[in-house]
Amino acid sequence: MGRDWWRGAVIYQIYPRSFQDSNADGIGDLKGITERLPHVASLGVDSIWLSPIFSSPMDDMGYDVSDYRDIDPVFGTLEDFDALVARAHELGLKVIIDQVLSHSSDRHPWFVDSKKRGSKADWYVWADPKPDGAPPNNWQSVFGGSSWEWAPERGQYYLHNFLISQPDLNLRNPEVQDEMLDVLRFWLDRGVDGFRLDTVNYYIHDAEFRDNPPMPPDPERWPPLSTYDMQDHAYDKNRPENLDFIARMRTLLDEYENRCMVGEVGEVPHRALRLMADYTSGDAHLHMAYSFDMLGPKFTPAHFRKVLEGFFKSAPDGWPSWSFSNHDVNRHVTRWASHGAQDAIAKLAISMLASFQGTIGLYQAEELGQTETDLVYEELTDPPGLRFWPENKGRDGCRTPMVWDGAMNGGFSAVKPWLPVKAPQLARNVAAQEVDPASVLHHYRAMLAFRGASSALKEGHTRFLDLPDPVLGFTREAASERLTCLFNLGAEPVTLTGIIGTPTGPAMAATVEDGVVNLGPNGFVWLC
Repeated sequence: MGRDWWRGAVIYQIYPRSFQDSNADGIGDLKGITERLPHVASLGVDSIWLSPIFSSPMDDMGYDVSDYRDIDPVFGTLEDFDALVARAHELGLKVIIDQVLSHSSDRHPWFVDSKKRGSKADWYVWADPKPDGAPPNNWQSVFGGSSWEWAPERGQYYLHNFLISQPDLNLRNPEVQDEMLDVLRFWLDRGVDGFRLDTVNYYIHDAEFRDNPPMPPDPERWPPLSTYDMQDHAYDKNRPENLDFIARMRTLLDEYENRCMVGEVGEVPHRALRLMADYTSGDAHLHMAYSFDMLGPKFTPAHFRKVLEGFFKSAPDGWPSWSFSNHDVNRHVTRWASHGAQDAIAKLAISMLASFQGTIGLYQAEELGQTETDLVYEELTDPPGLRFWPENKGRDGCRTPMVWDGAMNGGFSAVKPWLPVKAPQLARNVAAQEVDPASVLHHYRAMLAFRGASSALKEGHTRFLDLPDPVLGFTREAASERLTCLFNLGAEPVTLTGIIGTPTGPAMAATVEDGVVNLGPNGFVWLC
């Protein structure tokens, strides 16, 4: 791969707790991941992304870090990590790891010291109470309630955009920035190829602690489940100074060869695409970014066109990363179940995604057409689900173990796993789909091979076609290739006329003759 290997790449996300348990404790680990890497390589992806594996109390399953330079014992050791990186590289896979720089665990030694006003006194975001003892402002936590928590040891409030046990680091402090850059250097020196930056738009807060304004009601999402979504988050995140710190990170990565950063932009649609553009334009910030615009319930040609056109209009020299599922949202085969049969939706989704301009991300088990696991309250571990049940069931349903075969626990573990493997998920296992040439797994491999061999799909520009609903159509054109991409997002057949071309690629439920294209339910085709 060249210097810009990440541009147009396919990144496979691994949730370490749920990929493979190698030591029979019911929790996935690094040795288990290493054992299963040949499966990942067989898909034809370019890189893996590991969700957090650092030392942590696991209040938020690793997104509450207590030591940024060590592996949590539940996952293994630094030596296990080095072996995983070496094996991935042998298989031709790059390795991207999560970095949670906006906040730490409250059990991190830095925070313990900060509460005591020690040498790290200004390493977290502290503020005095109002005269009546109320918090400094109206900022809300993503996980519910005020984002300020009183610390009697210090006589001040500290900021936590997420759990109370996840205090926000003060990245306005140059010392904190320097420390975090040194953390990145530690992992770069161990051979990682890049970072996925958690909540990248949360790093810098408003220096004046101004109140957030109210969010204008959106008929499609109002009233929201959480008071967090009733605010327009102009001041507790998304600050323009954030770009200065990101630029420092980019300068560090540019000291190394072939490394990259992909940032998670957690924001509502009216601002997310603009932030993605700001954060990726030029060559001084992130290499690429992703938002939640394609991780929700909308499944219309107009929506996908609006997102794709919107990004490239805002950032013609920027670069996006698109995905349909990850560890934070319901699996897309379940989200979009009303638009077709499960296998058809799974095959249609990867065919669309692999045809989009940008880098693409896959979430473990989506290559099986895996569905969301239906859990009862007693099975939950995720804080939002525990707090807001049943209106919000949390994220555990997409985090259940990878299913490798039809045995008990799906080949994931010899003992009861940390989250259950239930019958609907057990039915979608790797071993069964390996022997079925019509399986979702085989279509994923065929689709990723088609993308990998196509300069148009990896590098080409996009021009959308004005077609009747529910058809999404566009051309992708590079110097040496031009493809017309047609996708029926509906469960009923459609006929298109006046479209010329010869079918190519792993099409489904499609016929083309004399300029007439017939697409069956969820059918798709590429024309050259």
